[in-house]
Order: sequence, then structure tokens, then C-alpha cells
Amino acid sequence: MPNPLAPGSLAGKRVLVTGSSRGIGADTVGYFAEAGASVVINYRNKEARAVKLANSIREAGGTAIVVGADLTDPESVAAMFDQVQAELDGLDILVLNASGGMESGMAEDYAMTLNRDAQVDLLTSALPLLAPGSRVVFVTSHQAHFINTTETMPEYLPVALSKRAGEDALRSLIPRLDEAGIGFVVVSGDMIEGTITATLLERANPGAIGARKEAAGRLYNVSEFAAEVAAAAVDPIPPHHTRYVGDVSDFGPIEGE
Repeated sequence: MPNPLAPGSLAGKRVLVTGSSRGIGADTVGYFAEAGASVVINYRNKEARAVKLANSIREAGGTAIVVGADLTDPESVAAMFDQVQAELDGLDILVLNASGGMESGMAEDYAMTLNRDAQVDLLTSALPLLAPGSRVVFVTSHQAHFINTTETMPEYLPVALSKRAGEDALRSLIPRLDEAGIGFVVVSGDMIEGTITATLLERANPGAIGARKEAAGRLYNVSEFAAEVAAAAVDPIPPHHTRYVGDVSDFGPIEGE
């Protein structure tokens, strides 16, 4: 997938992408780094993958640091931002990509803790590092964004409800962000082929991804969707702060319509 960002267009910019040791987050970090940004690769327990990605960026002439943090632990988040402040002296782009809720062995309220509470705490903690002109991007799915009006698969419901709750909570901060000169964009995408979530859904509900692909006509893959996330960090803020990726004809209504 071609990089949607021009070479050198983000020179001097500092970017943190949560959950970026693999998948969409990793590809998004790669696009930012290729465009000249200094990137922060965040991981929870995939340190080896994060280090490997950082090394590949450095070998290509880029700048990357690796910071482990459990986003549900305020002390861990504070330590992450302390390191970012010490090494980069602030941030220009923050991508809230990390999410979960389908993992086994987690607490019953884990989805809401990660997808709502941790997202708000993370953004609030990041505000001192974000100067006027910076941008925050929240990554979600159509199944979560439209959950109040469109049903989703039962296996995904806890994630969808918690992601929408997180989106609503973050949107409530828009006036505060506007006052600080910080842009905010929600990137809502259809099911993405090749992600952990798609794999878990297919395991729980065989045929689910194929059925959605047939209904939508096509599904984006990881690198294609990551390109949209990266572009959302620099493109003009769309109506209602929402960038839709993929077919939305089976969802709705669209905000503002």
C-alpha cells in the first residue's frame, strides 16, 4: 500500500500510536516514520515486536522509541508520557489505536475499562504534551460507531458498546480540545481483514467475516486501513469529526444526515 503521506511532510513532528507493536498500529507508525516523523511505538506485552519495528525504522534512517505501558494503569501511562516528554519534548499527533475486550481470562469489565476509561485518561494525561495545531485520532469500527442504531454480532457486542462509550466520552472533550487548538478525528472502519479482532470473531462465529465481506463488496486490509488512519492525522477535519472507511450502507444513520 503506498504511503498516503508525502516523504518529509512530517519532518520535525512527534507521533505516538498506542498499540503499535503489530497490526494496524504498526503499519500506521511505519507510514508516519516514512514521512519523517519521530515515532513512539507503544506496546503492552509485545516488546520484541515493538523493538523489531523500531530497529527497522532506525535502519531506514528514521527515529523511533519504544515505550511499554498498560493503558489501564494510570501510573504506567504517566511513566510513558514522562519518557515521551524527556526524549521528544512533546507530541504533535496522538493516535488512540489500542483496544480490546475479546481476550480470554480478563475481568468482566475489562472492555469498558480499556475502551472507555483508559482512552479518556490517556488523552487527559497527554494534553500537557499537545500544543496548538496538534491532532488526536481515535480508531474505531462501524460496528461500534453505529451500535446504537445497528445491531452487531453477539460476540462483538461488549467491544462495540465499550468502544462507542469511549467515543462518546472523548467527543465530550472536543470543546476543551478546540479551546486548546487541538484537532480531533474519529476514524470508523468496517471489519478489517487480518486483524486480531477479525480472527477472534471468525473463531467465535465461523463465516462472519466472509458474510460481512460479501455484504460490503470488499473489506480493507490492515495496511489499507492504516493508511486511512495516518491520513486522518493530517487531512482537514471532516464533518462531525468522523472519517468513514469502507461501506456504510448497512449502517446508519450517518451523523448530520
